[in-house]
Amino acid sequence: MNESPQPSSPPPRERKRRFVLTIMGLTVLAALVTAGIMALLFNIFERQQEARQPVAQVVPVDDNTTDPAIWGKNFPIQYDDYLKTADQVRTIYGGSEAIRRIPDERDPRTTVSQSRLEEDPRLRKLWAGYAFSSDFREERGHAFMLEDQEFTGRQAFSQQPGACINCHASVYVPFKGLGDGDLFAGFAKANQMPYMEVRKFVEHPISCIDCHDSQTMQLRVTRPAFMEAMKELKASEGVQDYDVNKMASRQEMRSFVCGQCHVEYYFRKEDKRLTYPWGKGLKIDDIYATYAENGHFDWKHELTGAQVLKAQHPEFEMFNQGVHAKSGVSCADCHMPYKRVGAQKVSDHHVRSPMLNVNRSCQTCHNVPEEELKGRVTELQHRTFFMRDRAMNAAMDLIDDIQAASASGVPQAKLAPAQELQRKGQFYLDFVEAENSMGFHAPEEALRILGESIDYLRQGQLKLREAGYQKANP
Repeated sequence: MNESPQPSSPPPRERKRRFVLTIMGLTVLAALVTAGIMALLFNIFERQQEARQPVAQVVPVDDNTTDPAIWGKNFPIQYDDYLKTADQVRTIYGGSEAIRRIPDERDPRTTVSQSRLEEDPRLRKLWAGYAFSSDFREERGHAFMLEDQEFTGRQAFSQQPGACINCHASVYVPFKGLGDGDLFAGFAKANQMPYMEVRKFVEHPISCIDCHDSQTMQLRVTRPAFMEAMKELKASEGVQDYDVNKMASRQEMRSFVCGQCHVEYYFRKEDKRLTYPWGKGLKIDDIYATYAENGHFDWKHELTGAQVLKAQHPEFEMFNQGVHAKSGVSCADCHMPYKRVGAQKVSDHHVRSPMLNVNRSCQTCHNVPEEELKGRVTELQHRTFFMRDRAMNAAMDLIDDIQAASASGVPQAKLAPAQELQRKGQFYLDFVEAENSMGFHAPEEALRILGESIDYLRQGQLKLREAGYQKANP
């Protein structure tokens, strides 16, 4: 039997050469790996040292430094982002596009945002007899919050109260000045002054000092109306003497500093004090119950005579009914998400829609492709807009019917139930209309509110039928 030939061993010289080459290769590889590790360690050390560097205070700031440009010398990254709030980028259901205009004596602005009244003329009828029926535009970024309030056509429609400036300017220092050092006294005084008088005391839109302690940079609430409302809200929940600046967690403060302004409010009859109606809770049903109890109304509807309500910008209230708030997410997590600049981790002060910053705003928590996330948001907003449109039609129908019933001789006593249903149904509709997320902050709650709005408004039409009014055939 033949045996298979065995491979011959390489000669000694070849084995030696291979051994040397192997040793040399391993030596080079070890050197490269060592160099890589050293470079990585050096980079980590360098970044750690950068991160340990304290803030270099180029200029001093204190509790009276209002100008954000001065703070910006110490915090240039945040200030650069803050300046970007002048950007105008429109999303499907929000944001603003820059529309050029010719300045005049009353209004020096060269750009404005699109008119909501032109986009949906039904709003003029909804707010007939109120300032918003004269001018209402899409909200722009924080950079414009003061000038857009000062030059809105609503100022010409009626003299607005000084309390309106609470959410449109850096008011912490001016309020202290008006109160001789007492923030609350200055706030009370400003509430009773005309808007244009208070305007003389303010210089900037929202500034660093409105949300940060000048010495520690810790978040803080500076609006007395929010402090008072939170104290009342917590008392209704069994927590007495709540002090938001002492008792709130840092994560809560990342929503509270936004909730100082993005809220529903009214002016108290007896002293015109700006008040957030949270004594019974944050849900719209609680807020409406408060208004029903204290008899507040914003104006008499020009076409129906109903004592109606104008919702403002209840983002904080609506957000608190949604899954994000209930999961511990803050406003800043989505609208001012953290980002890396070198070794520093900073909160993005380019405050804007999360849909313009999906990677950092959404994908930090949701491991889903960007287009899929945008699609989910758009679908939720489409549903809300669909229901909002139906509620708006119901409001128009009820307003028309009350007008016609009054003209046909239906007595006021029989009109009153329909007017009350207009008041409630219109407020529920306006609550979603005025809230700047087109339902996204709390989709289920937004649809519930709009469904009830339609029900109240259609009930109002039925009340007119019960009163003897018969709508003429078209």
